[in-house]
Amino acid sequence: MILAAAHGLAKNFAGRTLFENVSFGIESGERVGLVGPNGAGKSTLLRLLSGTVTPDDGTVARKKGLRLGFLEQTPVFSPGLTLPDAVLEKADDKHESLPRALEMMARLELNRFTEDFPVANLSGGWAKRVALARELVREPELLMLDEPTNHLDVSSILWLEKFLAAAPFAILMITHDRLFLQRVASRILDLDPRNPGYLLNISGGYLQYVEAKEHELMALQRQERVLSNTLRREKEWLARGSLARQTKQSARIQGAADLSDEVDRLREKNRDQRVDLNFGAAAHSPHKLVEAVGVAKAYDGEPLFSNLDLLVTPKTRLALLGDNGSGKSTLVRLLLGLEQPTTGQVKRAEGLTVSYFEQGRETLDFTKSVLKNICPEGDYVNVHGQYVHIRSYLDRFLFKGNKAEQPAGKLSGGEQARLRLAQLMLIPAQILVLDEPTNDLDAETLQVLEESLAEFSGAVIIVTHDRYFMDAVANQILAFPPAAHRDQGLQKFASYFQWETWFSSLNQPSAKTTASAAKKDAPTRVKLSYKDKFELENMESTILSLEEEIAKLSTESQSPAVISDHARLAELHGTLAEKQALLESKYERWAELEAMSKGQSGPQ
Repeated sequence: MILAAAHGLAKNFAGRTLFENVSFGIESGERVGLVGPNGAGKSTLLRLLSGTVTPDDGTVARKKGLRLGFLEQTPVFSPGLTLPDAVLEKADDKHESLPRALEMMARLELNRFTEDFPVANLSGGWAKRVALARELVREPELLMLDEPTNHLDVSSILWLEKFLAAAPFAILMITHDRLFLQRVASRILDLDPRNPGYLLNISGGYLQYVEAKEHELMALQRQERVLSNTLRREKEWLARGSLARQTKQSARIQGAADLSDEVDRLREKNRDQRVDLNFGAAAHSPHKLVEAVGVAKAYDGEPLFSNLDLLVTPKTRLALLGDNGSGKSTLVRLLLGLEQPTTGQVKRAEGLTVSYFEQGRETLDFTKSVLKNICPEGDYVNVHGQYVHIRSYLDRFLFKGNKAEQPAGKLSGGEQARLRLAQLMLIPAQILVLDEPTNDLDAETLQVLEESLAEFSGAVIIVTHDRYFMDAVANQILAFPPAAHRDQGLQKFASYFQWETWFSSLNQPSAKTTASAAKKDAPTRVKLSYKDKFELENMESTILSLEEEIAKLSTESQSPAVISDHARLAELHGTLAEKQALLESKYERWAELEAMSKGQSGPQ
């Protein structure tokens, strides 16, 4: 059943066409990802579908009585609400919806807060959970989500992936989290002015989309070459003189003009719209940039971490991974000398230079224009020793024409991130520290950022919840365990998927432990079918084999040859995700078989 459908939608903004003649539908139970470059109009398209924005042309049809949920990128709550009031804010009947609200609060772990806790005091990640609970209370048939993973920590993203993948309702989501798309979406809509009809509709996950998109772009380039050659021949004919022109129909002359317009249109579509990032060569660096020896940090007697030994060299690509509030930012501040350790010592190279991308982009002056944020005085900036005109420099970051005069506070999140990166490129540094640099950036810009960081000759320290980006950039991961397992201390991993395997094991006994416990505690199994009995008896070896396979794939994903091959890396990530899901299903099946065996036991 089609829940919502768009027919010939068009929308203009500030005199610019965002898209036109866009048509698509969302059916019951579908999980659809909406992707595309920053500024293509993805959020606008969601609002058109929800009815909060009116199209300039075209229509939106929704199933009669459709229950529609909409999780905004930045949730807004009425002033003064407590947490339960916020969850019930959109309920038609608050009394009848109370049991479901309590259920959603428990499933989203919101019951850790007191009932009178003000929702205004929540962090961005917890506020996102409250907003999600508020939409789920209404039992939507279609849930639309705008960047649902922004501000969530990795454990929350893993929970959301699992929840949405099994959701009984349809989903339409905007996200730049590529692994999230691969694991949740069953169809991808790509909104991009380069696409024929603006919208590319791909059945499958993110990997299938990447392949289809590449073919589409190659087809556009081939079409431009063919038409350009045809136009060149037509121009040669026209240049032969009036006699030649008189021997042909005037329609051919008009056709040449139309062909020229089409070639210009294709050339504009195929023009490289990617950001030009290059952090340059780092200043001369010693082998040891930062060294932490026996470092510990505690607040009010509560330890964040202890006994940390860490060496940062020009080859370091370090990712910090952990829940919000676990201590990642504190560790960065310790390494940079902005905060002192409780015990231990941090040694820094003399004259150490650092460029810092802050999560809140506080360095930007939101009252000043894009141009003045980059070049407060004069018309030129120094880019790696060469003076470049400010307008030309801003073109590299897609701030063209009047966009350069726009106040930074009026920019979208992705544009603000690009502006901050433009500032960082002007600062020579031995260490780049990037705190959530991927928020709001589109996939093409993320790929450019990955490539530029790989070429940077200094050290890179990143704090990010974008697992794909983390695995592409980092060669080591320092992980903060969840609060319930803080006694395990900081953990070091070679890849994200290695961490995910470890994280999954925290609340799940190993195959050997489960098997020995089953043998010790389980009553005699009887009356299982031969097939079930065979499956149960071989489950331990099946799970151990899967765990070994996951470990091998994780190791392979860290090899230099694979890291430099984005297609192979993406393929490995997809395979790993499938193996992880299979492993989880095997554990669930094991528990089910054990329960069946216990339930059937009795006197023989």
